[in-house]
Amino acid sequence: MTRAARFGAVLLLVVAGRATATDAPAANGPLAVTRQALEQSNAIVRGSGDRQQKLLALRDVLRDFLDTEALARLAAGKHLEGRTPEETAEFLRLFRELFIRTYVQRLLLFDAPDFTYGEERVTGDTATVGTEIVTPRDRFAVDYTLRHTESGWRATDILVEQVSLAQNFRAQFDTALAKSSFQDLLELLRKKVDGAAAAG
Repeated sequence: MTRAARFGAVLLLVVAGRATATDAPAANGPLAVTRQALEQSNAIVRGSGDRQQKLLALRDVLRDFLDTEALARLAAGKHLEGRTPEETAEFLRLFRELFIRTYVQRLLLFDAPDFTYGEERVTGDTATVGTEIVTPRDRFAVDYTLRHTESGWRATDILVEQVSLAQNFRAQFDTALAKSSFQDLLELLRKKVDGAAAAG
């Protein structure tokens, strides 16, 4: 399995892990919010209902937990500079839909692994929650970067073995935009979103 494939597989497991913890997190703190999202996702994956019902429920959980706009802006980096408000809005919408649809559609392919919590580190309105995924053959360190917003703590990036999800997307966007225009990128994202929707 290539590193890119391994990275993608682990990211899917991040959302579906079976969570355990030795220390109770502060109520409504970043660790508590992360654990709640993981436990809700795991309960959905292992619960009753057909595939479509589970996909809809998982999308709701992810929309509440992930700050996809922050992820999108980190991933786009300088490529959003000078774009019209309409282009920026379109990119943010497409990124959100692609991210959520792609990962929740594949989520149900995995059995829930063991998922343990590490340290919660809070600095002002940002935080990092350390976790670890434990499968029969591997252990993966996964850190969530969170930001405190008006609606509470939301994840703005995920690092798997110190590899940033946002930076991984940025590398892909950098490569695409080195060869084509921003409008071409938007068209590519539209096709991916439509493909993910059809697969769901």
